[in-house]
Amino acid sequence: MVTVPIKTCIRTLATTSRMDKSFAKWYRSLWQPKGNDEPPYDHIVQLGDPVLRVPANAIPEKELQSAEVQYLARHLTKVMRAYRCVGLAAPQLGLSLRAFVMEFKDELRDQYTKADYKLREMEPLPLTILLNPELKVLNYEKVIHTEACESVRGYRADVPRYREILLQGFDATGNRQELRLSGWNARIAQHEMDHLNGIVYTDIMNRKSLTCTCWQAVNAKSGRIQLSFASK
Repeated sequence: MVTVPIKTCIRTLATTSRMDKSFAKWYRSLWQPKGNDEPPYDHIVQLGDPVLRVPANAIPEKELQSAEVQYLARHLTKVMRAYRCVGLAAPQLGLSLRAFVMEFKDELRDQYTKADYKLREMEPLPLTILLNPELKVLNYEKVIHTEACESVRGYRADVPRYREILLQGFDATGNRQELRLSGWNARIAQHEMDHLNGIVYTDIMNRKSLTCTCWQAVNAKSGRIQLSFASK
């Protein structure tokens, strides 16, 4: 019996590009180093990668409890925590699959003032894994706050999001789950759902609010700033 690596099995479920393959291969060869790094990556892909711009594929229901999908859930969690972000979708690791993870730890409270924490309606969110999620809006009022994304590293902007939503899907064990979220946690969920639909926050942001997160350091260092795309 031939044993197929888990990463290979996962990739068979995902279509990562609808570009002309010959052109894409030639273009990548201009700058992409030779190697065997294939999705799911240990890094987060950046805007421009075609996988961020196509609707992700649903995971076949019979595969929800498979070892491959379990691996994907663990890997998403691992990379999310390594980058110290609050959510991560499978397309951000190069896999066009409908899966994402979220986690907003209480220890992040120290990064915000008490007033800002209250204004953004923040509250802890335990590790949540969603497979084949569906989102329903419960409150159509939109709230604007600043967002960033690890796939658009180095920038942030003001983004409108619905105040309250309902998530339905499957957890990491393949069991159905339903989650009602409001405030900041609803924002996290909407951001990740957008990734599954080929949408990035720059599509819906207030364009004039787009800001380089390190513009002050750029000036202070006379432009000698290096932006890393690896985990912190």
